[in-house]
Amino acid sequence: MPQTRFHSVRLEKDKCRGCTNCLKRCPTEAIRVRGGRAHIIDERCIDCGMCIKVCNYHAKVAVTDPLSSISRYKYKIALPAPSLYGQFGGVRNISQILNGLKQMGFDDVFEVARGADVVSQAIRDRLKNPDLPRPVISSACPAFVRLIQVRFPSLVDNIVDVRQPMEVAAMMAKREFARKNNVREKDIGCFFITPCPAKMTAIRHPIGHEKSAVDGAISVLEIYGLLSSQLRKAPIDPSLETATDLGVGWARNGGESYAVCPENSMSVDGIMNCIHVLEEIEDDRLQGLEFFEGAACTGGCVGGPLNFENSYVARASIHRLATRNPSDDLNVDSGTMTKYDLYNSESIHPKKVMMLDEDMEKAVAKMEKIDEVLASLPGYDCGSCGSPTCRTFAEDIVQGNATMMDCIHKMKERIRIMAQQMVDLAETTRE
Repeated sequence: MPQTRFHSVRLEKDKCRGCTNCLKRCPTEAIRVRGGRAHIIDERCIDCGMCIKVCNYHAKVAVTDPLSSISRYKYKIALPAPSLYGQFGGVRNISQILNGLKQMGFDDVFEVARGADVVSQAIRDRLKNPDLPRPVISSACPAFVRLIQVRFPSLVDNIVDVRQPMEVAAMMAKREFARKNNVREKDIGCFFITPCPAKMTAIRHPIGHEKSAVDGAISVLEIYGLLSSQLRKAPIDPSLETATDLGVGWARNGGESYAVCPENSMSVDGIMNCIHVLEEIEDDRLQGLEFFEGAACTGGCVGGPLNFENSYVARASIHRLATRNPSDDLNVDSGTMTKYDLYNSESIHPKKVMMLDEDMEKAVAKMEKIDEVLASLPGYDCGSCGSPTCRTFAEDIVQGNATMMDCIHKMKERIRIMAQQMVDLAETTRE
């Protein structure tokens, strides 16, 4: 039996009221409402967190590691996402945040922005290969990558085979800390301070490699209050800042493109906007585009659902921090590029979650039946049936997961016909 993939995004059924907010906003049509409660189709969910953002009843939650989980390891290293820096507008120096994390119980802190510097250099090197399919697509946002696997399988080969910055940062952090302190790497735990649930999922179920170098993910919301209190007494130590402004800039949409390929590139934020552009790429309408950066969250990682600060305020803070020392130098030596496993060890494959049936003949027959059912539906895409669109409703009917009477409009039509039949029967009886 195939292993069920871990999902950070979960549904708390007791809080769900059966509204259709999440239903209509899910980019992979992974949610259905049946029996007055939402249901998430695991195979289609990409853990983008859109349902968390739009749920008025807080019935969608993200499962991450609690801060107490760091005690599992003898030595603990915090891996702050660059977007964390944008959560504290009053902080003028990144080192205050880094020292604040150390005061919270971490033995060391390693900037994921430094990992972003290394990843930027690796992608620059990859772009020199003219044989790679264009545009080369960023692999940084796991929700975006899973979106391609689910909805745009023809573009999977365009995804660059470079690991995410948090993975590179974890490898570098463990090796440097072990060497400096003469300890074993297996005694070191690296914990990513995450702005989104997709990163947690990527740690438990990696994309492009078998095992993550990151040992856990703690949400920004989990540590925000404690870290805020630590910042009041956190000293400034510029020597702690090892990342370039380019790496810090990865926190906002467009930061990766600027670091990797300022010309002939495109950056798009927001999952629905990404879908529109991926459709253009799939139809070969964006010729000449070299690099495409997609971010599931509006604004990039600063817009993640597990952040505390308003995304626009955080974006402004990141802009200020990422433009202190403008330069296109990533400050990455050649030794770093060969010392670590920066590239995927496994190919990224499409997810066949949209298939109607493994048997092609049966799948074609079901497709024809879906078209037949769809033709009989009103085409309002209202979601009242519990499916996001009339087409998905038709698919659910054919797959045996819904009935025609789940459509309120078809039900009203059926009731009207039955009422007329009763009137006709009554008149016939009186005669």
